Amino acid sequence: MVAINSVDIQGIKQRFGIIGNSPLLNYAIEKAALVAPTDMTVLITGESGSGKESFSKIIHQLSSRRHGQFIAINCGAIPEGTIDSELFGHEKGSFTGAVDARKGYFEVTNGGSIFLDEIGEMPLGTQARLLRVLENGEFIRVGSSKIQKTNVRVVAATNVNLLQAVEKGRFREDLYYRLGTVPIYVPPLRERDKDILLLFRKFATDFSEKYRVKPLSLTEEAGRLLMQYRFPGNIRQLKNFVEQMSVLEMEREISVETLRRYLPDEGQSHMPAVIRGKDQQENGFSERDLLYKVLFDMKKDVTELKKLVYDVLREDHFGNKIIRDHQDLFDGVNEDEPLESPVAPAKQLLLEPARRTHADEEETIELDRVEDIPHETEDDSLLLEKQEKEMILRALRKNKNKRKYAARDLGISERTLYRKIKQYEIE
Repeated sequence: MVAINSVDIQGIKQRFGIIGNSPLLNYAIEKAALVAPTDMTVLITGESGSGKESFSKIIHQLSSRRHGQFIAINCGAIPEGTIDSELFGHEKGSFTGAVDARKGYFEVTNGGSIFLDEIGEMPLGTQARLLRVLENGEFIRVGSSKIQKTNVRVVAATNVNLLQAVEKGRFREDLYYRLGTVPIYVPPLRERDKDILLLFRKFATDFSEKYRVKPLSLTEEAGRLLMQYRFPGNIRQLKNFVEQMSVLEMEREISVETLRRYLPDEGQSHMPAVIRGKDQQENGFSERDLLYKVLFDMKKDVTELKKLVYDVLREDHFGNKIIRDHQDLFDGVNEDEPLESPVAPAKQLLLEPARRTHADEEETIELDRVEDIPHETEDDSLLLEKQEKEMILRALRKNKNKRKYAARDLGISERTLYRKIKQYEIE
C-alpha cells in the first residue's frame, strides 16, 4: 500500500473542510486515508466537539463503498427500549406500536457504511447484537427468528474511555477489541494551539458572509490569549464563540479586553452542576459531596436574604411588629441585636416601658404594647423600674453574672442588658 504524502493530505483537508496543520491532526487524517480502502472496523476516539464525524466521512468517501449509503447514528440519543428496533428493524406486532414491519439501519445501509457515534452509551444487549454483525454479518429483526445477512462497514466513535467501561462492566470486552481493529485518535483543540487562529479566521469569514458584516480580526495580544485558552468544547465551542462576536461586536478588531468578556472563566462554570455516577466518585466529588455543597450554598443565600428583610423591617414600626409576630423566621439572623422575644411579654413590658408617639400634637400610646395599662402614673413607673431591676439582679445571680445567659432568660439582647445594668448602676 502506498503511503499518503503531504499533498494528498492537503487535498483531503480541502475536500472535507478540515482546517489545521497540527502534526497530530495530519497523522489522524493519514491513518484514516490508509484504512479507508479496506473493510476494517475503525474506532475513532476523541473529546466531544473535536470533529470525529468528519473522519467517518473521510473513511466512507475514500472507500469502495462511497456510492453506497452512509448513515450517522448517535447511540446516546436513542432510547434503550427502541435502539434494537432502530438498528436491526422489527416485525409487525413485535411490540406495542409496531403496526408495520420496519427495516433497521443495518439493513438499509447494506453495501454502505454506518457511523455509530457515542458507542459507549449503547446498552449491553444491543452490544451483543452488534458483535454478531461484526463477526458474521448477521442480524435478526426484533420479533423475528429469521437470520438476515448484511454487508456494512462499521465506523464507531466515543468520547469516553472504553477500556475503563470494560473494567466496570459497562462495555463488552470482546466488542471493545473487535471495534478497536484500527484506532484513530482525533486531538482536542488545546493540542492544536496554532490551528486555533486558522479556525478563528475561517469561522470569522463564514459568519461575515452569513450576516453581511466585515470579518473579525484579532490583535496580536488577543491572538496569544485565544491560543492559551483550553476550549473544553473544542471546535464546536470556538465556532459558537466566533459567531457571538460576529453579531454582537461593532468594533471588528478584537482586543484582549473584548476577548476576555467572551471567554468563560474556567474556574467558575455557569453550567448546571454535573451529578457524577457511582463509577466517577473514585476520581472526583461524589454525588453526596456535590449535593451537600448545593444545599450549603442555598442555605447561605437564604440566610443573606433573611438578613436583608430583617434590616428593612427594623426601620419601620409595623416591620418590628411583623418580626415579633414571626420571630421563628428570623432565628439566628441578628444575634447581636435581636428584637425582644414575644415568648416573655411580661418581662418585655417591664424592661421596655411603653413608647409614645406624637401625631397631630396629641399623645397616643401603642396599644399592642400597653393595652392592659390604660394609665401610667409616676408611682407606677417607679414601681416598674424597681421590678425590672429586681428581675435583672435575679437573672444575673441565677447565671453567675454571665450576661449572655441572663439576657437569654430575660428575653432581651445582651446589649440591652448591658445598657440596663449601667442605668441601674448594678455591680
